[in-house]
Amino acid sequence: MTPVQHRSHVDDLLSFIRASPSPYHAVASAAQRLEKAGFRELRGTDDWTGTTGGSFVVRGGALIAWYAPEGTPAHTPFRIIGTHTDSPNLRIKPTPDTGSAGWRQIAVEIYGGVPLNTWLDRDLGISGRLALRGPGGTTDSRLVQIDEPLLRVPQLAIHLDRSVNDGLALDPQRHIAPVWSLGAAQEGALLRRVAAAAEADPDEVLGWDLMLHDIQPPGYLGAEQEFVVSSRLDNLISVHAGVTALAGAATAAGEPAYIPVLAAFDHEEVGSGSDTGAQSPLLERVLSRSVTARGGSPEDWSRALAGAFCLSADMAHAVHPNYAERHDPDHHPLPNSGPTVKVNVNQRYATDSTGIAVFAAACERAGAPWQPFVSNNAMPCGTSIGPLTAARLGVPTVDVGVPGLSMHSARELCGAQDPGHLAAILGAFVTSG
Repeated sequence: MTPVQHRSHVDDLLSFIRASPSPYHAVASAAQRLEKAGFRELRGTDDWTGTTGGSFVVRGGALIAWYAPEGTPAHTPFRIIGTHTDSPNLRIKPTPDTGSAGWRQIAVEIYGGVPLNTWLDRDLGISGRLALRGPGGTTDSRLVQIDEPLLRVPQLAIHLDRSVNDGLALDPQRHIAPVWSLGAAQEGALLRRVAAAAEADPDEVLGWDLMLHDIQPPGYLGAEQEFVVSSRLDNLISVHAGVTALAGAATAAGEPAYIPVLAAFDHEEVGSGSDTGAQSPLLERVLSRSVTARGGSPEDWSRALAGAFCLSADMAHAVHPNYAERHDPDHHPLPNSGPTVKVNVNQRYATDSTGIAVFAAACERAGAPWQPFVSNNAMPCGTSIGPLTAARLGVPTVDVGVPGLSMHSARELCGAQDPGHLAAILGAFVTSG
């Protein structure tokens, strides 16, 4: 990719992130882009018989999309891009209104592996979805996004805690109740504010999935703007790249060698153990049904799965210049040097030599660099949806990701060239042999 193409891709990525403060918004943003590329949404209760072309299924914060042109044999193998839509954050409790010492506050719960100190003294908005009472006993879901500085988790002044710099560990019971106004806690105050933003009647709200987000917009950093800084780079970089690759595959000419698939799961940051997570049967059922819809038999489904391959794309660690000893001494991934292949022989990542070969070949076709990543033997390794998908579907899988700093922070960093490299590699992966 040229410098202009890299810049254009990242500008588009930043727009995607701004529109996607929650997993539900990320799915809505991805669905909107796929619809513009000619894809259409299928519901689980629809009749899928004869469905061809670009299709996608939405379930909460998860999206499964694929492209199968008319006439594609039912046994055509899948090329799956695995990603996730969620990020560590602070989520609002069911009974949120609280406060003390004359301050109105809200109660939140910690979601995923949050470096709590990164959420201090930031201007925070609210996003997520509301479950609304519908006609005839039905329910409806409505997105809400308040990009206003409503809340803040204030840090204790150093004059009142001289030991604050001795360590970064925080007591969640004392630090994670954001303030948002003065006066005693008023029952229903938060609900009224959020419902108004969603243009909903508070009395019609039956439940919610709401979370806080940093309202500082994403942008560029560095003397030459060579870095990207933003919330939720982990893992919206990969979701955006996957959508870009899938939309591009829909324009490829000729009979495809593979059916390209994007699986954007939710709840990866807390173990993927939900109906929208990688441990669920969601992907398996959708892909199986897509084969049947095109007239395939159980034998066709088995053949399509036997020839399938999955590339799990999630953020990776770049070497930290202040803590280089925490990394493997011979593996120091750097920003703007290409995505990494993540290896762990204890299967925290699903990569093996075959997966490395498939990924390297895609990088060659895309003209993009890549780097190996392995954790220091003394450091426990993170994991992703790769091993879960491999175990669930029984397909070979390779774990890859853009290297960055400040992973899981309220504001992360990566190289400005690497998102474009990843998108080009994913495009080559799903369209070539």
